[in-house]
Amino acid sequence: MEPVTQPPKHRVVIVGGGFGGLYAAQSLGRADVDVTLIDKRNFHLFQPLLYQVATGTLSPADISSPLRSILSRQKNARVLMEEVTDIDPQAQHVITSRGEIPYDTLIVATGVSHHYFGNDQWKDTAPGLKTVEDAIEMRRRIFLAFEAAEKETDPEKRKALLTFVVVGGGPTGVELAGAIAELANNTLKHDFRSIDTTEAQILLVEGLDRVLPPYPANLSVKAAESLTKLGVTVRTQTKVTQIDGETVTLEYNDESETISAKTILWAAGVKASGAGRVISDRTGASLDRVGRVMVDADLSVPGHPNIFVIGDLAHCADPTGKPYPGVAPVAMQEGKYVAKLVKARMENRSLPAFTYKEFGSLAVIGKNAAVANLGGVHLSGFIAWFIWIVAHIYFLIEFNNKLVVMIQWVWSYITRARGARIITGTVAASVETPPVRPRQEEPLKV
Repeated sequence: MEPVTQPPKHRVVIVGGGFGGLYAAQSLGRADVDVTLIDKRNFHLFQPLLYQVATGTLSPADISSPLRSILSRQKNARVLMEEVTDIDPQAQHVITSRGEIPYDTLIVATGVSHHYFGNDQWKDTAPGLKTVEDAIEMRRRIFLAFEAAEKETDPEKRKALLTFVVVGGGPTGVELAGAIAELANNTLKHDFRSIDTTEAQILLVEGLDRVLPPYPANLSVKAAESLTKLGVTVRTQTKVTQIDGETVTLEYNDESETISAKTILWAAGVKASGAGRVISDRTGASLDRVGRVMVDADLSVPGHPNIFVIGDLAHCADPTGKPYPGVAPVAMQEGKYVAKLVKARMENRSLPAFTYKEFGSLAVIGKNAAVANLGGVHLSGFIAWFIWIVAHIYFLIEFNNKLVVMIQWVWSYITRARGARIITGTVAASVETPPVRPRQEEPLKV
């Protein structure tokens, strides 16, 4: 009698270990499939708290979790720290720098990068905030500016060193500006002898008519008021037309203003990773204006039902035609949905189209100050701030991260201290000539 051979398991390859990719992998934990999660990094990064790394409240390890550790108990999953360079939809292979990996279902969740709206020459003088390296570089520039100001005797140069411009009034820009203001007005207030850190100028620039444009108008007003109380100057309906590392030029009502500022931080926009372009070239899928893949209602690529694009890389619209926002809860729900759909198809079942269930949106401005839109209920102040705290602790991936972040926040709340105020890199480097970080445009970036 010949031995009975088991048919090969359905192979699911997930590219990207962010919220979408990780939630898809975890949701397939009990399915009769083989899961391969591929990422250039060996960790999952909780991006919503990157700004706290950039401003010295948390360390990178506090908001990062090793992917292997997260999936160690999931026996049907393996993790590859690898770089994906291409895909072959006909042969059903993912192509990496080391070879080819076959798939039956492919899920691409490689996210987005910074968008400078045609001004990529600003990258090195106005860093964005998407990676651990970005946050560490921002932290270096912010704290080095105070250190340089302490030694500067020229009043004008000192003023420029203590001027911080945050470009973009969305949640990241609002949270970053508020955190820098708290640094200057509270945390660093007694640490220097030659400068008064409370004289620092923090300028938040937004091109539209209010900060937090996706939020209800009354919450935008509350956020602007809270920022103003912290000492942030909010400039709406203002565009940045030039950045050169020494100055930033603003345009408002057809008038230009040039401001001397050594620290300029970018939070104004994002564009899809290079994976969108590769998927479009290989499948014929359409891209939107920022490079996101236009997917079908079930998050699959048109004409390729076994290729899914989720998270920030996907342009998925609600029943009214409005694209879902590029936020973590959308990616989480999309990851779970695709996993459920894979299992349903294996049982010859179908699922309704993906629908995002929005539970609310939150943005923190500073201590005891936040805004929240929870199912049409608008909150601000301490209550919104407390809800923000609880929500972010809840969604951190591993227990040790939850515990460490909670302890750090309690200590910071009581003492206003920030224990991660570390300047890395070449400490003696001048803030006037920030180092140029090598950047490479990869065809498929994870």
